Amino acid sequence: MLQAPDDPARFILYEAYASPADATAHKETAHYLAWREAVGGMMAEPRRGEPMNGLLPA
Repeated sequence: MLQAPDDPARFILYEAYASPADATAHKETAHYLAWREAVGGMMAEPRRGEPMNGLLPA
């Protein structure tokens, strides 16, 4: 998790998966669904994903 230095209420949660299928499978787990429900009201704007390519560690 990262916090913006100029806005202490803004965070970035980043996750890495071996494949898109792994990311999809994670989003179907009970703990993810419970987390999503629990934090929904805490979000100033809707969550969004930004797919990236991992470089390090290789």
